[in-house]
Amino acid sequence: MYDPFEESLRDLLKSAPGDHDDDATLGRVLKTANRQVGAGDLFGLMGRGLEAMMIALNNGSAHLMPVSRSTARSADKAD
Repeated sequence: MYDPFEESLRDLLKSAPGDHDDDATLGRVLKTANRQVGAGDLFGLMGRGLEAMMIALNNGSAHLMPVSRSTARSADKAD
């Protein structure tokens, strides 16, 4: 299976073999990995927030409907 993240990391590690600076290469790889992990965490957080909001709306929707009054009570009242 093709993984674009893995491919971009391989390209970063293979680039410029003549001017190979291990610290700079490691910094670029870690920066790219951190950016992609952070984006995944952000989308996960938004998904969990949306899920929590949907649960709250589902549980709270019953409280928004008006309470219907029973007709038996009004029949018991004197005119």
